[in-house]
Amino acid sequence: MFNTNEILETINMVEREHLDIRTVTMGISLLPCIGGTAEKTASNVYDSICRKAEKIVAVTAELSNEYGIPIVNKRVSVTPASLICAPFPEKSRLIGKALDDAAKTVGVDFIGGYSALVHKGMTDYERKFIESIPEVLATTDRLCSSVNVGSSKSGINMDAVRLLGETVRKTAAATKERGGFGCAKLVVFCNAVEDNPFMAGAFHGVGEGGTVINVGVSGPGVVQHAIESIPSADLSELAEMIKRTAFKITRAGQLIAREAAKRLNAEFGIVDLSLAPTPARGDSVAAILEEMGLESVGTHGTTACLAMLNDAVKKGGVMASSRVGGLSGAFIPVSEDIGMIEAAERGSLCIDKLEAMTAVCSVGLDMIAVPGDTPASTISAIIADEAAIGMINNKTTAVRIIPAYGKNVGDEVNFGGLLGRAPVMPVHGESAAKFIARGGLIPAPIHSNKN
Repeated sequence: MFNTNEILETINMVEREHLDIRTVTMGISLLPCIGGTAEKTASNVYDSICRKAEKIVAVTAELSNEYGIPIVNKRVSVTPASLICAPFPEKSRLIGKALDDAAKTVGVDFIGGYSALVHKGMTDYERKFIESIPEVLATTDRLCSSVNVGSSKSGINMDAVRLLGETVRKTAAATKERGGFGCAKLVVFCNAVEDNPFMAGAFHGVGEGGTVINVGVSGPGVVQHAIESIPSADLSELAEMIKRTAFKITRAGQLIAREAAKRLNAEFGIVDLSLAPTPARGDSVAAILEEMGLESVGTHGTTACLAMLNDAVKKGGVMASSRVGGLSGAFIPVSEDIGMIEAAERGSLCIDKLEAMTAVCSVGLDMIAVPGDTPASTISAIIADEAAIGMINNKTTAVRIIPAYGKNVGDEVNFGGLLGRAPVMPVHGESAAKFIARGGLIPAPIHSNKN
């Protein structure tokens, strides 16, 4: 039960500190939808999603009104579509269209799961599926795609990394009239998780139940205000304050998740503890780091501050929910965080520093715009670097990078809404093409041999 003080505190968090439930995501297994033909399978996919997710928008609106907490996004994630398309990879575009049509029918913001898992090897049907991604993302509106190219147990599939560099370039070209928007819906993972509620990387893992509700909480503004209230505190006291604040934020997520699952006739999956920023001022992870004592995010000390923040959020959150999962940490998407945007614009935040930061937080190099003429091999090398951090550190890492067609360093790409705006950031000019062309598998680290 909540007492009066807790209720008033929550109201203040919502009204002044941007507390929200960032997403209620319904995970749906599509394995029973596979039919004798691509056309039949596509029809089954559409019908299944429309039936199971029919009430998700109405139910989340009810919950938001009842509990007074904004629920920003309603989403669906599905079984990796490469598995559904395996019997007819040349017609995988039909499945992509069915997914997008179903998302529009039920009214969700995004649907995730046009995905493939190729971290150890890549079949012919998976290669064809990945090759379809640029066209599918260019011809759909709400569909998101992800590919897992590595894991701590299997190593990094560099053939897939090379293919994904080319795929990102082709996706940017196919959506150049929208600033490369297709790339904002494409994530390349290492150690992808099966219960992630956040887009663009959400998919419904084969180890999950039939229909599951996963909730992603947020609240960077709440954490920032908590730190502001103790300006003279040492770092131990700061960590304790962040833990207590994360506990309160997660309790709200736990409540919404349980109620949503009950009303939607689904299993309660997990609460993802991630601090997910928006372009709104006062809702920034960068601002938290600066409130901790940095003149600007990106300067020396940024990685240490972020490590402490991420750890404290996890410690506080796990005490508030019995079902913590997903990514759970602090996100650092450049275009979606006003503090990150401004730091990149003034040159204090660069891709190299962001890469270092990803070693201690969720998830990776996220929503970064680079010059439109960046070679595919350079994009592949960036993906490989990030996958190596995830593989060695046994954590989820990812790359969502946007080659901005016709734009150079200093220009800007504006997607609007939660996706924000991205200043075009410089990449190293020296080539990694020979390294990427080698292909093969980067072996898993020695600590993977645990059996």
